[in-house]
Amino acid sequence: MKLPFFFATLNHSKTYFWNATMPQPLYVFDLDNTLICGDSSTLWSRYLVRQGFADNAGYLQQEKRLMRDYARGDMDLHEYVALTMSPLREMPIALVDRMVAQYVASEIVPRIYPQAQALINQLHADKQPVLIISASVSLLVKAIAPVLGITHAIGVEVKSDNDRYTGELDGTPSYQHGKISCLNDFLASHQLYDGKLTFYTDSINDLPLCELADRVFMVNPCPQLAAQGEQRGWPALNWQLSRF
Repeated sequence: MKLPFFFATLNHSKTYFWNATMPQPLYVFDLDNTLICGDSSTLWSRYLVRQGFADNAGYLQQEKRLMRDYARGDMDLHEYVALTMSPLREMPIALVDRMVAQYVASEIVPRIYPQAQALINQLHADKQPVLIISASVSLLVKAIAPVLGITHAIGVEVKSDNDRYTGELDGTPSYQHGKISCLNDFLASHQLYDGKLTFYTDSINDLPLCELADRVFMVNPCPQLAAQGEQRGWPALNWQLSRF
């Protein structure tokens, strides 16, 4: 696959530039259960319940039902986002951002796969561009990316009104085939050069982007993706945490 390339700020201190005479491969990562042990949306939902912002009895049951649909590859993303954003609708966005920062520090940082962090660090050292594309909402994804040392991240955008999140999707969601559309939009807007795409994921929901990529690495793949990968010769990586 030919992709346009970009400049990116890496390691928060140096800006690296790529040009057409020295094409670089683009490394794209899914987030949940790929870079971190667990799903950031589910962990966020549980965090909201523990903090008293969501009803434990019904809220987590509905979230669990929708995540079962996700595992099968047929989740209604509109319904999921509406549910998981519902506890936040009366909160100013600045307050939500502070809550998310606390959540990332306490719940996500301990769940970063060391193998993932080591790979990202090596890619940065080699001056390779890195991008996260996730089906979690962007307010989570864009807060998690910096702790991994990743500048560019795409998540599901949610509409806001009067400094409050509405719970409605904004634009094409980065979910299933939508990840390809979001990737194309990102590359076009960043005036990138040509290169090859390497993609890391765990989920069957990412099969469309897997089929587009030049190389695919399955990280602790779900059974459906593992079956596809076996047929197509995609290598599987076993990334683990010692404490979970």
